[in-house]
Amino acid sequence: MRINKMLVPAILLAMVVPSGAAEKHKKKGADRGMLERMEAVPCGAKQRGFTGIGSIFASAGIEAVNSEERLCPQYMLRTDEMEYHIRPADKKHTVLLPVGQEGEFKIKKNRMYLKVVDGDKKRRAYEVVSMKPLNTGEGAAEGAAYRSSDRPVPYRAPERPVEKAAGGASNPNPPVTPQH
Repeated sequence: MRINKMLVPAILLAMVVPSGAAEKHKKKGADRGMLERMEAVPCGAKQRGFTGIGSIFASAGIEAVNSEERLCPQYMLRTDEMEYHIRPADKKHTVLLPVGQEGEFKIKKNRMYLKVVDGDKKRRAYEVVSMKPLNTGEGAAEGAAYRSSDRPVPYRAPERPVEKAAGGASNPNPPVTPQH
């Protein structure tokens, strides 16, 4: 009987402790953001010809280079806190993403892995070109390092007193008396 009284609390304690420990090590889900816009930006030039040895044989006229500028898609992904500008990591096989759709992403090392929720649900690697924090609410302005009250007051020259002439009218150019 005594063993049953001690066994029941021990079993209950064993069931509660591992469930709390498992929640600590649970992986965080993917962040979500909205694909706001896409721009075509230059990402390099495709060159053919004798560029390496062309400078050696320039006098012979063998330097022939056909170059065309390549454009890559650059997307703006906006979350609640940040704004990311991203480009596809695989420049040869780029897939156009639907603008205005929501995407799930994870950042690992120096890459962002993005999956469009309503699209083909395939996770693709992207390079993060730039990140910009969004200022939301009054709390962000309070945390700023530079406040408008810290701004220096611009210098203003002191005003010269206006001397009145004998007739009561003010003279804009008062007479200057030489000093010895």
